[in-house]
This record gives sequence, structure tokens and C-alpha cells, in this order.
Amino acid sequence: MRRVDPRVVLTAAMAVGVFANAAGAAELKVLHAGASTELVQAVVPEFEKQSGHKVERKRDTVGALTKLIEGGEPFDLCVLTTAAIDELIKKGKVAAGSRTDLVKVGVGVVVKQGAPRPDIATVDAFKQAVLDASSVAYIDPGAGGSSGIYVAQLLERLGVADALQSKTVLVPGGAVAEYVARGEAELGIHQISEILPVKGTVLVGPLPKEIQNYTAYAAGISASARDRDAAKALMTL
Repeated sequence: MRRVDPRVVLTAAMAVGVFANAAGAAELKVLHAGASTELVQAVVPEFEKQSGHKVERKRDTVGALTKLIEGGEPFDLCVLTTAAIDELIKKGKVAAGSRTDLVKVGVGVVVKQGAPRPDIATVDAFKQAVLDASSVAYIDPGAGGSSGIYVAQLLERLGVADALQSKTVLVPGGAVAEYVARGEAELGIHQISEILPVKGTVLVGPLPKEIQNYTAYAAGISASARDRDAAKALMTL
């Protein structure tokens, strides 16, 4: 079994499954949410090497990918939140019985490498850290990203949303940490699996446990997959 960076909060990992004697190479299209990128990138190259299959990947927010799938976007395998997969199964877009649970990812805080690391050990410390920051970045909730929706709700719940309004950097999609690395935001709040791979940044740490949020991700095979066996091999636990 292949595991992603152990610092990421994971409860399971995707392993490579191959059909060494497959009659012919398949071309698979994988739609995956940003938080699962590191996992997908860790698995796909070896899968292609061992199986001879080719994989086309498309990354976006869970909301955006769900809309694409509901609109008829062709795909063979998708990696989305468990809730999104279940909904797509109900709508006949993902094959019933194909859901395979993969990972559970927590939310963390990121700053630029070399910058002071704020204290986020407690809820009050986290609140003060975001209030003290010159700018705070997170995924635009309107883009359908799981972490952005949660962070926006969290800041409202903590009573700091209004104070942060003028210095909030809403990221339409992709890695919040990249904005921090480029100096476009002093502090970022995003899923830990999307922070760790970005060079030039430092993970300050996860959110305090009282306000932590874990998002579970799963893979599902398209109800109209071109090669269901190959898709199943890619997501084999």
C-alpha cells in the first residue's frame, strides 16, 4: 500500500492495482478534487508504467467537478468527497457499489518560508493570528471547494469575518499556498494535503482540534466508464 506524506492526516491510502496481462492499453480520464492531488500524483505514474494504460487527469474543486459530471462530462474515475460520490451514485453518474474510501484530510495554516510563524495552538490564538495578518487567503466558497466553504463558515462563527473582509484573498481554485508563496497573501488556510507540496511555504500546523474539520474523499467509477476493469485497478485498495 502506498501512503502519502505521513504529515497529512490520512485514514487510508490508495494502492496501485494493475492488470499486467491486459489485452490492450486503456485511456482513462480521472477527475479529482484538489485535496487529492498529491495522492493521485503518487499513484498514477506507477500505474501507467506497470499497466501500460494512460491516464488523463483533470483537477478542480469538488463543486465544479460535480457540475461537470452532472452535465455529462465523460470520465472513467472520479475522486471527490464521499458525500459528492454518494450523490452522483443516486443520480446514476457513478456506478453503484463502486465507491472506495481513500483519505481524510484536515485543514491547516500556511505562511511563506522564512516568515514568522503565528501561534495557532488555541482557538483564541488562531483568531488573533488571522486578525493580525495583513491578508488571509482561502478558497472562494463560490467555487465549490470544500475547505473554502468550511473556512468561510468558521470565520463567521468565530466573529472575525467582517474584520477580515477588506484583507481576504479568495482563491478561485488550486492551491492557496501558491498565493502565499508568491507573496499575494501573508497567511493561508487550506487543506493540509494541498499545503505540503508547495515549495517556498511552511505548514504552521493544523487548526486547533476544537475547530478542525476533516473532509473524507473517495473514488468512484463512472457508470459509463470505457474500461471499468482498468478504472477499478487504479483505485484498488
